[in-house]
Amino acid sequence: MGVGHSSLPSSVDSLCINVFKPHPKTSALYNPTPQKHLFPTKKHSLFAGLKIGSFNHGRVPGEMEIQKGIAAAQKPIVDFHGIDEGLIQKIVYDALVWSSLHGLVVGDRNVQRSGKLPGLGMVHAPIALLPTPFPESHWKQACELAPIFNELVDRVSLDGKFLQDSLARTKTADAFTSRLLDIHSKMLEMSKKEEIRLGLHRSDYMLDEKTKLLLQIELNTISSSFAGLGCLVTDLHRTLLDDYGEELGLDSKMIPGNTARLQFAEALAKAWAEYNNPRAVVMVVVQTEERNMYDQHWLCTVLRERYNVRSIRKTLAEIDSEGQLLPDGTLAVGGQAVAVIYFRAGYTPADYPSESEWSARLLMEQSSAIKCPSISYHLAGTKKIQQELAKPNVLERFLDNKDDIAKLRKCFAGLWSLVDLDIIKEAIEKPELFVMKPQREGGGNNIYGGDVKETLLRLQKEGSGEDGAYILMQRIFPAASLTYLIRDGICHKDHAISELGVYGAYLRNKENVIMNDQCGYLMRTKVSSSNEGGVAAGFAVLDSIYLT
Repeated sequence: MGVGHSSLPSSVDSLCINVFKPHPKTSALYNPTPQKHLFPTKKHSLFAGLKIGSFNHGRVPGEMEIQKGIAAAQKPIVDFHGIDEGLIQKIVYDALVWSSLHGLVVGDRNVQRSGKLPGLGMVHAPIALLPTPFPESHWKQACELAPIFNELVDRVSLDGKFLQDSLARTKTADAFTSRLLDIHSKMLEMSKKEEIRLGLHRSDYMLDEKTKLLLQIELNTISSSFAGLGCLVTDLHRTLLDDYGEELGLDSKMIPGNTARLQFAEALAKAWAEYNNPRAVVMVVVQTEERNMYDQHWLCTVLRERYNVRSIRKTLAEIDSEGQLLPDGTLAVGGQAVAVIYFRAGYTPADYPSESEWSARLLMEQSSAIKCPSISYHLAGTKKIQQELAKPNVLERFLDNKDDIAKLRKCFAGLWSLVDLDIIKEAIEKPELFVMKPQREGGGNNIYGGDVKETLLRLQKEGSGEDGAYILMQRIFPAASLTYLIRDGICHKDHAISELGVYGAYLRNKENVIMNDQCGYLMRTKVSSSNEGGVAAGFAVLDSIYLT
């Protein structure tokens, strides 16, 4: 999710806040319509009649317009005050019980060892109490795009010259990307070919309220998280609507099924089978402290129980100290042959505090193990490559099907390099309409609002070439709606916006495409006053969708 820091309030007088006070910095404004009835039928359900407005795309609203929007937001589309508080508290209580019993949990930040040892300091994952409405037509569009993006990543990964050339300016400005490119260059010099290629991806979208277009935020090719816990949120919301749907006017059947955990595990198992060494393991590359370990353990549990595939967890430093490359190219870590390397770390500079970690990354790339992702897949998911692919005639370099190309272009937001002087001028004049993105994953890295202007002016003044580390992206303004969000057992009601991520799995052995599927989804919701949105980074909650 677009990622600046804003966490949910942690101090309230009761389990749920009963009076909504809009945040003065809300960026998506309401145009509420009155309703005469409260949930008597599904026609008048919690999500009926959502006619929500936002900023006029392409212009900046005036202060008076913002204040009018805030005033309108005080008149809720649905009379939330008419919902019995006791009912909400019952639903919250049941949601917390369900989460605890079904493993919808993360490590508690307040418990020191919760990111190192399982079972210590567990707390429910941050969740939305009820699913978020989402148009079925746009849901189908996002699902249809997943296999196309899978194929695109694979094609781009095979074009080493395109990756190196596209990221050349970034290499001089960004030390982290430079190290990744160095490893990629070494693989090209070795003529190292990845005959078996595995990608577990997630493409993230927001629905722009003004244009009604589903626009891509980013494409994740490394550590696409929450396939495990995201499925559980879907199950939780279906359970809650089975129990309380009649009172809320909601139908659990309108929440689409989510099989991300099963399909990701299936892809890992199929890759393991292609490697053809029954004694080899799947190695999950993890951070030294991982409070989201249960999301990962869910996949490994399915691997063991359904496919009898064993997995091990290792940090980059452990791989460096325990790993060795055997003469036949096999990677052995702690004496165990590794068939598949599944990266849930290695995507941020913080994961490489010393040369030991970089040595481990190079060792893995040199091996015959199946990398998920390989260094080329990793680079194909960078922001700069996303921007390059949005240029005219570039998609045609990798894809032949004109319909597929048109579908991809329809979801591309505006993306620009910082060599485009006209766009830089516009972004300085109207920074509210742009997001500045570095080549980073994991949340908390993007630049918004006045900081965009200040950063661009600084880069122009310095002329150091640091601008090569960034791209500019059109800012998307999704509609907001009142939502109940739960974090640390506290239920908070606020205006919120959501981001839909659709998972994809791709497995290829030479010319044989074994798997190219859409694999479920991840809905993340955050208060609309927050620019950033990663769940693990503390900005958003896990959610599911309610088709409208």
